[in-house]
Amino acid sequence: MVLWTAAGVATLGFLVALEIVARGYGFSGPITEQSREVIFAPESGPLLYGGLALTMVVLTWRQRLIALGIAAGVDVAFFLVRWALDADMNFGNGALWVVLGVAVLGLTRRTGQERLLLLKGTGLGLLLVAGHKTGDTWLLITSKTRATVLDAYVAAADHALADPSWLVGRFLNTTAPVSTGILHVVYGQLPLAAALVGLYQLRRVAVERRFPAHHLVRTFLVIGLFGPAIYMIFPVVGPVFAYGTDGGAWATANLWPDVLPPVTDPQPIPFDGITPRNCMPSLHTAWAVTLFIHSRDGSRAMRWAGTFWLVGTLTATLGFGYHYGADLLAGVVFALTIETAMRCSAHGWDRAGVRVVALGLTVFAAQLASYRWLPTEMAARPWLYGPLLLLVTGAVIYAYVRAARTARTARAARAAHEREPKPGVPRQRPVPEAEASASASAEPTDSAGAAETATTGTGTTGESGATDAKPELV
Repeated sequence: MVLWTAAGVATLGFLVALEIVARGYGFSGPITEQSREVIFAPESGPLLYGGLALTMVVLTWRQRLIALGIAAGVDVAFFLVRWALDADMNFGNGALWVVLGVAVLGLTRRTGQERLLLLKGTGLGLLLVAGHKTGDTWLLITSKTRATVLDAYVAAADHALADPSWLVGRFLNTTAPVSTGILHVVYGQLPLAAALVGLYQLRRVAVERRFPAHHLVRTFLVIGLFGPAIYMIFPVVGPVFAYGTDGGAWATANLWPDVLPPVTDPQPIPFDGITPRNCMPSLHTAWAVTLFIHSRDGSRAMRWAGTFWLVGTLTATLGFGYHYGADLLAGVVFALTIETAMRCSAHGWDRAGVRVVALGLTVFAAQLASYRWLPTEMAARPWLYGPLLLLVTGAVIYAYVRAARTARTARAARAAHEREPKPGVPRQRPVPEAEASASASAEPTDSAGAAETATTGTGTTGESGATDAKPELV
């Protein structure tokens, strides 16, 4: 309980700080945006109902039906009022009301473990929504505080990887609109796919009355929390903005995806105060990798879906010009490092987990440093730096797979040991009815002899372990 309280206080402090910074730049922060959706039209109704779905994992099926009914009823009431007042129309207020109602129920009508369970469910649902609001605020802050972007550096370094964004971009232009239509759905519905996997992992919470030690939602939230902080260190807008038509007058030239950018001495590029600097690392790649990892424990259909979403997300991030290849490699390392740290924090730190986290942090820092200070050398020697980038990324993947396999084996061994029958307490041998009657009718023996017999466990023959000996009760 103390740990959860400390985490809640730290999260609240972070949100308050972000709110203050956002207001300093003239726009509202995550707390204001979240609070206004209690009454006003929400920005994303599906997101609020996704938060409600996560909260309902702690409820019974009867309680879930009641919660959905109340949420739908509140939304219908809000719809009618907004329609009458000609206000902005959207749905989702009812879901937020029910999530907050579960928190009130836990605080006022439950105690002990049940109260903690309901508050955890509420926190999980609110964090999903707050995480989205926090990400939006971070992106606005990056656009306001970083007047220049480092796309020229990443584009030069990307020559070592054969400019994958340009290659995939031309491929999608050739196969449009079929390929682009499918990939837009995959790219945009990544949160929905993650919610489905997360709900699958949390499906037994209502029965077992406890959350699993580690699940997808934990890693998703932490990636969304720390990822935008890297944007502040390494601001990049992406090839479709820096070298394409979406950048407008701020674009260096209209090159993407038909013409490769020239390899020159890179310089920071001035850019507008609207476009988010949200490329380094690719968080969509990080989330897709995490989704792929957690889908491995599901059914065959879920494993195929996780693979499809990973491949589709990587293709979309490159083919739509949102990211460079270098961003994707950094996103993979970023995801595996955080996933390992979250798994170890739940199941205990071991030597393999520490090695993966240390290796991941080292490789991630080396990637950012090389993109920033060695881009021209990387472009001049793609035969060296391209394989080297893939090699160090592969080393992190290999270390993660080995550590995860070792941890899974250790947990399985511990579980098997816990399931083993424990040695029973010695019990007194049942006395047959005939023998009991004979003993009752017999004359009492000498007390000293009886004491000796009880102490030594021997019969009248003096042989140890005689069949009529009665062991002591312990």
